[in-house]
Amino acid sequence: MTNAFHWPAGAGNVETRQDEVEALVWWQRLPLMAIVFSILAVAVILALNIPNARDYVGADNDDGMRLVEVRDLLAGQGWFDMMQYRLGLNGGTLMHWSRVIDAPIAGLILLFGLFTDAHRAEVLAVTIWPLLFVPLLIVAVGLGARRLGGYAAMNIAMALTGLLVISTNKFLPGAIDHHNAQLVLVAGLAAVLLDSRYGATNYAVGGVLAAIAIAIGAETTPLIAAACLGVTALWVYHGSAFRPAAMAYGLALAIAVSVLFFATVPPSRYSAVTCDSLSLGFYALATLGGLGMALTARYGSEWTLKGRLAAAGANGAVVLAAAVIIAPKCLGNPLADLDPLLVTLWLDKIVEAQSIFSEIRSEPATLGGFYATGFFAIAVSVMRILRDDRREGHAVLLLLLLMAWGIALVQVRGAVFANMLAIVPLSLLIAELRRIANAEPQNIAAGAIFFAVTLASVPSAWVVAGVAPTEGAKGILNSIQGIRSTDTDEDGVAAPSCTTETAVSGLVDLPAGVVVASNSVGVPLLRFTNHSVLTAPYHRNQAGMLTELHIGLASAREAMAFLRGSKASYLAYCATDTQTREITKLAPNGLYADLAVNRLPSYLRPLPKVPGSGLRLFKVIETEASGG
Repeated sequence: MTNAFHWPAGAGNVETRQDEVEALVWWQRLPLMAIVFSILAVAVILALNIPNARDYVGADNDDGMRLVEVRDLLAGQGWFDMMQYRLGLNGGTLMHWSRVIDAPIAGLILLFGLFTDAHRAEVLAVTIWPLLFVPLLIVAVGLGARRLGGYAAMNIAMALTGLLVISTNKFLPGAIDHHNAQLVLVAGLAAVLLDSRYGATNYAVGGVLAAIAIAIGAETTPLIAAACLGVTALWVYHGSAFRPAAMAYGLALAIAVSVLFFATVPPSRYSAVTCDSLSLGFYALATLGGLGMALTARYGSEWTLKGRLAAAGANGAVVLAAAVIIAPKCLGNPLADLDPLLVTLWLDKIVEAQSIFSEIRSEPATLGGFYATGFFAIAVSVMRILRDDRREGHAVLLLLLLMAWGIALVQVRGAVFANMLAIVPLSLLIAELRRIANAEPQNIAAGAIFFAVTLASVPSAWVVAGVAPTEGAKGILNSIQGIRSTDTDEDGVAAPSCTTETAVSGLVDLPAGVVVASNSVGVPLLRFTNHSVLTAPYHRNQAGMLTELHIGLASAREAMAFLRGSKASYLAYCATDTQTREITKLAPNGLYADLAVNRLPSYLRPLPKVPGSGLRLFKVIETEASGG
């Protein structure tokens, strides 16, 4: 199979000049093929999801919370004011998200509001927003594959990207969290690093993409750091040939992150350091690193290889020293200071925060979908490097893949980035194997290898192989889209939901107050009612989350003290909520355990039950707790 790993001479690192465009056949035109694959992908997404949709907002809590944030912005909350005043104890919770995502969604709502009513405008905006990223991702991945392996690899990569967006929940209508934007930014950055002509404009775009990714959320900062390391390594190796690219990348990163910092961070928080959002910490490190890269490229590109390596090392040392001085906590786990009770009852139960070891214990059938394709791409990239086959491009991809796959080992949320990045090197391999199989149609082995490698390059194929034998078609769909329902009783039987608009409708017409409810119910309450909530699944609200947990764990008499301290007006009890069931088992004499057997303290007055709702609603009465 030696020939399987070599493309014909001159086919790799394809860059199309303007004077060559006329010579291209239709299937070699990136814009045209991107349109074709995007239309197909969006059509499949809509066909699979719109007919059975029960809500126009994504199923993830973050989608609902983003809508709450956008609504607050449209209602007049300040641009720099990121407080969620209805979440947590007195004063609210300062959110760690960015207006970089809020603003365009709000803009779409205002735009559609010119032609229709407010509700329809909101529906249209949150439906269309995630679909806009489908062509952007297809273009970015396709461009990277073309630069690495030519036109055949480009088309295969765009087809694989189409399958990825169909089989993940990041691009579904209503998925307005920032993960789809982050995927596009990382894909675009990978394509930038695969530019074998080292164009300054191309790398300036890369610096801007890196800055936007930093501003949107901290999840991708390890990948941005890996990309910056890749740019530095290319400069060290190539010297003066790479000087314009390195200078453009470094300056663009420093300028863009400065613009975003001052455009989204209020002056009162310029000196604050947070490890989960753009703040002085990430701003200082990105600016120092970018300017340092530009300066070393400007004055050190003519130095020897050892001299350039020393200069890059000095620049890295400055950035590391700044990190130790300015943001030492950000060098570790940003969630390390979580209360142990929150770790046990909340963080350890978040699907996307699970490690590979947790997945092995809880959902072994889905392991292949998270890890196999990325590992396969890492192995292919290593093989290419050892064989000196497009070594530079595969080395850059290997750096990004190792970072994304390593993150996935700690938290499975990194797997989607590894799966997306894997498309580029694997599309080249598939293109080569396809060429061999077509050249030798009588060679059954070549055809079988081509088919097997193609399947192995599709993460959802691994999910199907793992889940189908035990869970069937429904289990496959849920696993691919990351859906794990909690609206079941202890026997796994479907139960009325606690998180829909109907479920919380019993509180809509009541005077605004503070509602005590489990984590999973918090966001729906914020979205569908005017009430405040103690808790929603966000780590900056530790005090509110802990108060709700202690209310459920404490005896009826002790719980009253927590209810009074939090100024609670209502309690919404969901018997099927996973966390609530665990609290009931941990504290059989606690308030939630009492409610499970309908033993009500005197300070809780039942409110009318809403048909179809899994919630039991209570008004908190100002009396002494009787304990039962």
